[in-house]
Amino acid sequence: MTAVSTSPTPAAPTDRPRIVALPGDGIGPEVVASALQVLHAVGDFEVAEHPVGAAAIDRTGQPLPPDTLAACAAADAVLLGAVGTGHQPADPDAPRPEQGVLELRAALGLYANLRPVRALPALAAAGPLKPDRTKDVDLIVVRELTGGLYFGRRARTAHDAYDTCTYTVTEIERVTRVACELASRTGRRARVTSVDKANVLDTSRLWRETVTRVVAHEYPHVALDHLLVDTAAMRLVTDPASFDVILTENMFGDILSDETAAITGSLGLLPSASLPGAPDPDGGIRGGLFEPVHGSAPDIAGRGQASPLGTVLSVALMLRHGLGRPAAADAVEAAVERALDAGLRTPDLGGSATTDDTTRAVLAAL
Repeated sequence: MTAVSTSPTPAAPTDRPRIVALPGDGIGPEVVASALQVLHAVGDFEVAEHPVGAAAIDRTGQPLPPDTLAACAAADAVLLGAVGTGHQPADPDAPRPEQGVLELRAALGLYANLRPVRALPALAAAGPLKPDRTKDVDLIVVRELTGGLYFGRRARTAHDAYDTCTYTVTEIERVTRVACELASRTGRRARVTSVDKANVLDTSRLWRETVTRVVAHEYPHVALDHLLVDTAAMRLVTDPASFDVILTENMFGDILSDETAAITGSLGLLPSASLPGAPDPDGGIRGGLFEPVHGSAPDIAGRGQASPLGTVLSVALMLRHGLGRPAAADAVEAAVERALDAGLRTPDLGGSATTDDTTRAVLAAL
């Protein structure tokens, strides 16, 4: 894979920002189509669709075709649906849909993944946690995205296999700065909780030492504490409101951020942003990838049952952090909240609203 040079660049103000849409697989095309309707309702954008994942393998034999990568590298922002088919190929060397997203993140230098989690009053009873546990929860998980086990050396034989977890000081420093910049923003509590497994892993010990040094030297106003990942997992369900910004490595962040679905009531409500640096508070940062946290859900693909809200809220993140349009982002988020306040419930929230019903409700609330 050829890396694409993408130094973090503030989003340039343009009349028609260039957006690449990657519908992907399963329910991806349905939720992306819905989210694009919302995007076009709040501004004028140039949108081009390209294949990725299994859809790209079917067309080109590659999960990330060169044309798709080139289009993403030239775009102001990328919107992704989901990838995956729900089964693994019999040949372990065959291309896998998920490789397309991993390669895209690495090629575009998207090392910081942001997953905001906010408990909505309308859904206080929708999740498994008691409402008093989720009240006032407003946290962000910042996950390092291009190091760790997912990108380390690996091998497999008929009798054994290994995956290697590696982190460099530079990788840890830069994602720590992103977490601290976000924690320092207006409306946040200037508190970072770094999550690791420093009692066992050398990479985690390096992680803890590096995070401590960066915060002490560069962000002395930020309150820092460290938690082992098992303790953090427990606190996310017993006292989630105690968190402001959670900073962690790739695999731990993958798992913990999915656990936060217990706070919102559904994985289908969680958006994410993968960025090449800390977003400028006024202008955003060009070249980010925005996608819902949920998977491709091939079992319900084509039925019109998929909730597009995670993708719609990812559009809000794109508007805020990628395109520097915070007012439009606020409008989209407020529209989703108003639709839920009015009783909108998708199947994942115990209701029967279809994908189209949900899209219409959000557009009406705009």
